Amino acid sequence: MAVTKKPDLSDPILRAKLAKGMGHNYYGEPAWPNDLLYMFPVVILGTFACVIGLAVLDPAVIGEPANPFATPLEILPEWYFYPVFQILRTVPNKLLGVVLMAGVPAGLLFVPFIECGWLPSDCFPLGEPSAYYFISKF
Repeated sequence: MAVTKKPDLSDPILRAKLAKGMGHNYYGEPAWPNDLLYMFPVVILGTFACVIGLAVLDPAVIGEPANPFATPLEILPEWYFYPVFQILRTVPNKLLGVVLMAGVPAGLLFVPFIECGWLPSDCFPLGEPSAYYFISKF
């Protein structure tokens, strides 16, 4: 259980100190403006100064340094271009590679029809909507 001392505002000495702007230590220091206006910016700017100082004096190395005069051994595209890149690398003819790349979305269009048998009861019920949803995201 905490015990706090409330100020006696009927005391003339305390009222005189409060009128002069003094006497806060008697019952505690107010948060405004002392803490919020003066202390917080000092703490925030000090934290920023420490972080920036560490970043300048001891930067973290993410990878090996770049050499602009040397070509990398293997140039790779972004991860979402890997399938297309592999098609172009494996097919010797460039025109055939482009046709095969265009055939991938065309092949996805036929997935709902491949899943269904001759009877409507043989169809997978979510195949067609999920295929159209997947294709619409391209």
